[in-house]
Amino acid sequence: MQIIERKQLREKPAGGTQLGFGHYFTDYMFTMKYTADKGWHDAKIEPNEPKPFDLATSIFHYAQGIFEGMKAFRQPDGSIAVFRPDENWARMNRSATRMCIPNFPEDVVEEGLEELLKLDRDWIPAEPGTALYIRPTIVATRVMLGVHASTEYLFFIILSPVGSYYAHGLEPTKLVVEDKYTRATIGGTGEAKCLGNYAASMKAGEEAEEKGFDQVLWLDANEKKYVEEVGSMNMFFVIGGEVVTPALVGSILPGITRKSCIQILKDKGYRVSERRISIDEVIAAQENGTLDEAFGTGTAAVISPVGLIRYRDKDYTINGGKMGAVTKMLYDTITGIQYGTAPDPYGWKKIIK
Repeated sequence: MQIIERKQLREKPAGGTQLGFGHYFTDYMFTMKYTADKGWHDAKIEPNEPKPFDLATSIFHYAQGIFEGMKAFRQPDGSIAVFRPDENWARMNRSATRMCIPNFPEDVVEEGLEELLKLDRDWIPAEPGTALYIRPTIVATRVMLGVHASTEYLFFIILSPVGSYYAHGLEPTKLVVEDKYTRATIGGTGEAKCLGNYAASMKAGEEAEEKGFDQVLWLDANEKKYVEEVGSMNMFFVIGGEVVTPALVGSILPGITRKSCIQILKDKGYRVSERRISIDEVIAAQENGTLDEAFGTGTAAVISPVGLIRYRDKDYTINGGKMGAVTKMLYDTITGIQYGTAPDPYGWKKIIK
């Protein structure tokens, strides 16, 4: 694979939780092009620098683009671990199919990521709670106007050293149930990680933040009744000894952290249900004392306890506003695997020396 060296390396930020999320970017990036006559080609590592785009480039007008979120972790022996990258590549190609983007060769991209991480390994922070965030993205690059799938694309991977996704770290989040706006519907693009899904959620997210909440808890589009997901996380509820997460019905992103949590919970003997769960069931469980915990899962936040849910102007505190035992067990188990402080019995990590 071609590697174009950078003449002058960037100054690295101070490490630790003050990194925030998504503010700093490494020296290099992976790129690969697609054209109708050549397919995917010209895979290379090059300096991470701004790229010029014609204003008629189709991504700006029709949002034909997808992305993924992954993390690399520094291990105690100095090696690098990437958490379940094969799952991300598979999901990204499923998103590509939904958005009329040609599937990419996963082995080429995997090789590119490995070389990229070797070049930028000094950017991986070592402090607890930090990681190197990996953002693979595909955008349509044909210069044209007209609602048609592009015939040209750019695949790129950029890297960013990050701390906690939420400024308050592991403090329980506050959610507000959204029963006005809609994020996604069955038959739409909710299960694809495409650009437009996130733009569509911003209005509700902005209004939630103005009211002092961290995120929006979305309900289904048709009945405004069933819990779906949070903007950056899949949701779980611990109700009377049962761990419930909304079923993947076509409007919910099939989270990789979600999948990992379900596996861990089942292996530890928990009763796990993937089913439709109404917001009324959640509120009733809180009121009758059977809602023990609620938490969200995702690559960015890993596991985030939920301490409060507001629904129709009424606040419902969960587990006294504290992290619960199941939430803590999952957080400790997954982060232990990721950081190499606990065994990886599932073989979920790809190790790069």
